[in-house]
Amino acid sequence: MHKRLAACQILTYDDPLRSAEKVLHWMGEAAAAQVDIVAFPEACLCGYCCDDAYWLSADRRAFAEAEAAVVEAAGRLGIGVVLGTVHWSEEILYNSVLVIDASGQVCGRYAKTHLAERWPSAGQHLPIYDVGAVPSCFIICHDVRYPELVRLPAARGAKVCFYCSNESGLLSEHKLSAYRAMPIARATENGIFLVMANAPADAADMHSPSQSHGNSKIVHPDGNVLVEAGHFEERLVVADVDIGEATGHIARRAVDDDTVLRAWMRSGLDLVDMPRHQNGA
Repeated sequence: MHKRLAACQILTYDDPLRSAEKVLHWMGEAAAAQVDIVAFPEACLCGYCCDDAYWLSADRRAFAEAEAAVVEAAGRLGIGVVLGTVHWSEEILYNSVLVIDASGQVCGRYAKTHLAERWPSAGQHLPIYDVGAVPSCFIICHDVRYPELVRLPAARGAKVCFYCSNESGLLSEHKLSAYRAMPIARATENGIFLVMANAPADAADMHSPSQSHGNSKIVHPDGNVLVEAGHFEERLVVADVDIGEATGHIARRAVDDDTVLRAWMRSGLDLVDMPRHQNGA
């Protein structure tokens, strides 16, 4: 099965509706490029705003309206979308991605598990969603430092990991080597594709929390980077991939080989929420 995957590297704003307008523009660009699934950076509907005062008065209706516009456009354009956003559940705020199929159906959400910011609560859900018939898992920014968040879904059959981030910027030079290494490791240590959508650096404000260091990329299961963006550019990062090359064999060996870790790894598989049809539901 061949798919055209994309990461969209863009700057956005603290206004969800203004950010959604930019997301919709780039969805149109992705659809014109015949992309099947496109991912956007972490919390892109709010420009990764970390101001406590912002979250005390955040307009939930604006986020809902912005998400609805993206869902509608996904169905109209026939493109799958992994959207960096936030959501509230029983008054608890989460930093999350909204996963939308090309039919315009919402597959579900993944909420960031390991937090690097004060404003959200930690997610407690490790899902696999079928996006365009591709079993996919998800991590958000700081999550990339915790390999089990990808290994367990990969061992359960995930073929692509969508990694949405808004990492520290270019001024944090000591982090850049690790930032490049970790997404590549998550792909090759599991034998799956990884699509990283990160915010670019902003030459006009290198201290802004809504900017990062770019380098959005798509990584092959063998660890080779198929395509990668620069630091400052806003662009689509696109690659044609053969999903069949995501064998997940390394992840499966972690649970199948007769090692001291096998029972522990197998118990972890129960934490992964599978698509309903794969659960037999």
